Amino acid sequence: MQLSPSSYTDTFARDHLPPVAQWPRLEFTTDLLKYPDRLNAAGEIIDASIAAFGPDRPAIRTDTGEMWTYGELRRHANQVAQVLVEDLGLVPGNRVLLRSHNNPWAVACWLGTLKAGGVIVTTMSALRARDLAPVVAKSRPAIALVDHRYLADAEAVRDSGARDLTVVPFGGPGDDDLIARCAAKPGEFTDVPTAADDVALFGPTSGSTGVPKITVHFHRDILSIDNTFGREILRLTPDDVVACTAPLAFTFGLGMLVVFPLRAGACAFLVEGATPARLADLVEEHGVTVLATAPTAYKQILKSGRIGKLRGLRAAVSAGEHISRDTWEQVESAIGLKIIDGIGATELLHIFISAAGDDIRPGATGRPVPGYRATVLGPDGEELPPGVEGRLAVIGPIGCRYLDDGRQSAYVADGWNVTGDTFYRDEDGYFYYCARTDNMIVSSGYNIGGPEVEAAIDTHPDVVESAVVAEPDPERGSIVCAFVVLREGAEGDAAKAKEIQDYVKRQLAPYKYPRDVRFSASLPRNPSGKLQHYVLREIVEAEQSGAVANQ
Repeated sequence: MQLSPSSYTDTFARDHLPPVAQWPRLEFTTDLLKYPDRLNAAGEIIDASIAAFGPDRPAIRTDTGEMWTYGELRRHANQVAQVLVEDLGLVPGNRVLLRSHNNPWAVACWLGTLKAGGVIVTTMSALRARDLAPVVAKSRPAIALVDHRYLADAEAVRDSGARDLTVVPFGGPGDDDLIARCAAKPGEFTDVPTAADDVALFGPTSGSTGVPKITVHFHRDILSIDNTFGREILRLTPDDVVACTAPLAFTFGLGMLVVFPLRAGACAFLVEGATPARLADLVEEHGVTVLATAPTAYKQILKSGRIGKLRGLRAAVSAGEHISRDTWEQVESAIGLKIIDGIGATELLHIFISAAGDDIRPGATGRPVPGYRATVLGPDGEELPPGVEGRLAVIGPIGCRYLDDGRQSAYVADGWNVTGDTFYRDEDGYFYYCARTDNMIVSSGYNIGGPEVEAAIDTHPDVVESAVVAEPDPERGSIVCAFVVLREGAEGDAAKAKEIQDYVKRQLAPYKYPRDVRFSASLPRNPSGKLQHYVLREIVEAEQSGAVANQ
């Protein structure tokens, strides 16, 4: 694929793209996916919206009562761009690391970096120095814009080796604070005329399957997630108020809280942190109309008895993990809300299979979003017929491009993005989730999908949540091992373990029940909220290795 001439002086991002021969096929099959050669995504997100809807509409609200209009957001984004260029010496193509909770200044920093021609590297505020160091080493940012509450880890990374990194706090005291610097700027800035295929975003993967990778996305890619899922499935209006629990560093959160609402003239409702029960209260109190969160949150809202507080929603989105049919049906039965399920990936930036409204088929994730096509591949790369489980593969306007990473060739096969998920599709083109490819348990010759067992366990009245992994077994190859979090007051003993085993046997084929049930106070999750099955697998595998060594 021939790239257009870049606007960047610093060519690092393009220089470290994978070879074109390793890219997936890219297809631009709808009118919305046709882009000019020159395109700055931030300008299209905020400036174009002001031209269409005016500067005075609310753009951002918070649970603490703060509100920015579209005009104020643009002024602050322009001020950030001015500080980056005029005070900090940013040149087009430099990387800018962003580390913050979801708050208005984080959005201004994100937009301002793109306006200035920087490549944004958004990281989660919960990451520690040990997590940040490899991201910094690989992406080589020149500047880090850091919420003052999370400064220590960024400074530790700088002091331990990234000596050229300029760390700038925001939201704190002092004349060197970014917000103080911005106050001295008029807020007028001419966006760098970036190429549509200039790199805009480095997206570190969430690490749910191990060592994070860094995905590379262009300016046009940021608009493409809106021109596919946003416009075709979510369909926001200027009257919508949108809440999402995912951080901006998680591309699900970036789409739901920045790209989709701002391009639609809607309002993003930012919450720095809330339990699912508190989230339900906030939805009702602040008139939220669209909510996006993980299946776990919907389950906990149901169990807390607060599901009625979501009655004001016109749409709800579930992503990050598969939502069980039982949870979906409980929400629909309680308040008539049909949750929009979807599967996406950091490698493709956002959701590519989904359905909304009457197109939803309970139990199915959905169909390919307009602009994408998908299939199910067998072990030799052949396309499988309907009803047969295999590896999900996707092609669309966005595809996997890892930054200097040999795993590129593992994700891309014959032009397809192969996501690492096991699916099957029906005759009507609906796709059904089975498991992560690395979470399929093979026991005595039977294939057991971990999510199916988790869904059964989670319906037990004493269970808050569960996670299922394969435990090595000398006789069966593997057995189902369940880590279970119980409600307060329930005792995790042998009797409870047997009760859960029998409960699962009554719902699923007997061979699927968890032969090992372990009780835990919590389950490991990464900062974006994804359950880390690989941590649990490492626990049981280490135990098995120790047992063998001691024999």
